[in-house]
Amino acid sequence: MSIILQSTVGGFEAPFMRRLPLVEQAMREHGLEPSEFVISKDYASTATIPIMGPFFFNYSVFFGEETFTVTEPNDMVFLDYFFKRVLAADDPPELPRRPGLMRRFFGWMAETV
Repeated sequence: MSIILQSTVGGFEAPFMRRLPLVEQAMREHGLEPSEFVISKDYASTATIPIMGPFFFNYSVFFGEETFTVTEPNDMVFLDYFFKRVLAADDPPELPRRPGLMRRFFGWMAETV
């Protein structure tokens, strides 16, 4: 089964629908079941210029008891974000520790001229 898609704004773009199976395959490879995910697309705000409509959409992702919402300009930008999030490591990366200000200062003072 695939990700459940919901939209109050007329559906998802064709390129999004063509690329979605690749994202679902990546999810399966990372131990996630796509059928447990629901993606909902809504307008992020009301139209500032009535003829043009809103410029951004809210994409809400529901899985289990977890949820998150991302505001993006179109479906493909959201799908890229979602794909990167699926591939992200479970643990945050370890950042290298920079020496503190005093250690850098004393190191600079210890250098020969």
